[in-house]
Amino acid sequence: MRGLLIVNGFVQEANFLALRDALCAAAQPQGISLDARTNDALLFDASAGLPLFDASGYDFAILWDKDKYLGMQLEAKGLRVFNSVRALSLCDDKALTHIALARHGIPMPRTILVPRTYRFVGYGDMAFLDRALAVLGLPFVVKECSGSFGKQVYLAHTREEAAELLRAHEGTPMLLQQFVNTSFGRDVRAYVVGNRVAAAMERRNETDFRANVARGGSCAPYALSEAEEKLALRTAALLGLDYAGVDLLHGPDGPLVCEVNSNAHFHGLAACTGVDVAGAILAHIAASIMNSPFQAQT
Repeated sequence: MRGLLIVNGFVQEANFLALRDALCAAAQPQGISLDARTNDALLFDASAGLPLFDASGYDFAILWDKDKYLGMQLEAKGLRVFNSVRALSLCDDKALTHIALARHGIPMPRTILVPRTYRFVGYGDMAFLDRALAVLGLPFVVKECSGSFGKQVYLAHTREEAAELLRAHEGTPMLLQQFVNTSFGRDVRAYVVGNRVAAAMERRNETDFRANVARGGSCAPYALSEAEEKLALRTAALLGLDYAGVDLLHGPDGPLVCEVNSNAHFHGLAACTGVDVAGAILAHIAASIMNSPFQAQT
């Protein structure tokens, strides 16, 4: 079995390279020959749908990146892509994540999408912000719809703080979200692979409302409750994910889905729990290819 592992050609941080290496190493015990290539080396003639590289001989591709256009072109050529471009797109845009999950009654913090505007146009008198504040209360969370490691997540304590954040991100898709104070500085990362949770950890931060380890938080292995496990699995299934990091908040009445990461980093989780997450991902992919050959969409 031969696979294509696609990583971003412009991101060279050590932690991203370590993920690439871990996935390549995990492929060998599964009998998979995994070729790591960068997205900038995999060009297509989009006008004809033809790859400008040798795309023959691959049974699947792992899109360990967010280059959905490349993924769409690979899928159009009949290659099965993990995760699918649809699933990746739903996770890469937090607004789309909430819209998709709300249809199925998935519990989440109350969330209001910021109306679309454009750079150099602005938000006018921001009357919509008063309506949102009446629903969410203070403080509330302001998020960019795309982002990682908690870098694009902010806490607004006043209307003016929220207004300043929105003005600073004019033209960027944003959302406003209820602040769940019962989960201040705490969340749970459940790593779903296939139809099971491979590993879970709780992240804690004593000085920041964001629990991300990248923001100075710590982590510990975590035993999911039955409700948490069912919620994580159903969330991943509804979004069509083969593997994902599902982030849960400790809500006052039970777990809440905060966000879902289609290509969640797993080194910290593996070190925290001792679980070989890369191995679980490659074993799932091997079984999926063997049991259900991909049929190209027309």
